[in-house]
Amino acid sequence: MTKISANLLGDIRSQFAQIDACPVQGPRVFFENAGGALALKKTVETSAKFAAIPDNQGRDNPGSHELMRVIDKAKKDLRAFMNAPSGQFFVGESGTELIFRLIMNACLGTAKSGVVLGSTVEHPATRSASARWATISGKEHVLIKHDDDAGLVTTQAYANQVTKDTHVATILHTSPVTGMGMDVPAITKAIRAVNPDCFIIVDGIQHAAHGQIDISSYDIDGYVISPYKMFSRHGYGLAWISDRMAALPHDSLVGGPAENWELGTRDTGAYATMSDVVEYIEWLGSKICTSPERSARFKSASDAIHDHEQTLTKAMIHGTGNLPGLAEMGNVHIIGGADNPAREGLVSIYVDGIASIDIVAHLNQEGIRTHLRKADHYSGNILDPLGVDSCIRVSMCHYNSIAEVAKFLSIMKTITAQN
Repeated sequence: MTKISANLLGDIRSQFAQIDACPVQGPRVFFENAGGALALKKTVETSAKFAAIPDNQGRDNPGSHELMRVIDKAKKDLRAFMNAPSGQFFVGESGTELIFRLIMNACLGTAKSGVVLGSTVEHPATRSASARWATISGKEHVLIKHDDDAGLVTTQAYANQVTKDTHVATILHTSPVTGMGMDVPAITKAIRAVNPDCFIIVDGIQHAAHGQIDISSYDIDGYVISPYKMFSRHGYGLAWISDRMAALPHDSLVGGPAENWELGTRDTGAYATMSDVVEYIEWLGSKICTSPERSARFKSASDAIHDHEQTLTKAMIHGTGNLPGLAEMGNVHIIGGADNPAREGLVSIYVDGIASIDIVAHLNQEGIRTHLRKADHYSGNILDPLGVDSCIRVSMCHYNSIAEVAKFLSIMKTITAQN
């Protein structure tokens, strides 16, 4: 197991803005990372720097040349970090907007029949885009039922549903409600075994902050993240697409570069902040391994992030010190089960006899930031089959500490003891 030591954790925390205090609320523990991770201080500084620049991209002047250099560097950084030797990266309005756009073009660029295959565990961005564009493109939208108890969809479930007429398939890398990760390489292998030409699009928005992204091993055509959930800021999304997806007909300017998927001038600062994120991950890896290879440092950082978050979730579920874990507290139910190896830094719970909204409010009053998930268009696909109207989502990142988990458990112990 790759360890993040106490000293290293201190160095990590020092690089994040508002790590232990909200400018409105004051001191607080941030366990709402699935709603948007803390931002690196460097990305905040970079955003301000580029917001002041008046020069546009593609001009013949020193300021514009520098903007193009920054964008090119960011794309090279992302290519190395996500292990994507081919294809292209581009930014858009948001992760949701990019998911819609990729699914739209995959549906419209394939035969006017067949199937768009997804699953019931997916975020509404993917399910909604697939439902809309499957209908418009004359296809059937098929949703594979996920495993309610495990909080995920299995490779076998995909294998049972994929057909030669499956022209577009979508996969959720990690659920923002259950916290469980899907086996993307195994699922894509099962799909390609039946239809090698299927366009496969992955929603990596929740996964990005919690584990390695290895695009070359996935055999996919699209991967989307939301950088504000990966230590950057709001206001843009990031997509990678394969060369064959890039060649599909898509919205672009008449007479413009055929391979261009960006619409209008994008924010150079968006690209620059992704370089900041990649450099941070590489820095973290350099503190754990001595390899001069970037790929080794990225892998070491990802392993350390995963292992530290496993430590945090294990402590939250099974206890730390003399504090009982959630699994030992009366009437507490853990979505996806207490011991699920697919869990990535997130624990969702509900408590018999106490409304989830009241628990979230109580925790917030005590300086613990969590989030209420309701059985609505965002989370009803997960909660409705469980017969639950809402849950408390407690989401962590590698900069969180066991001490913060202990504070949370202490308050939860008091809450549940009153039930």
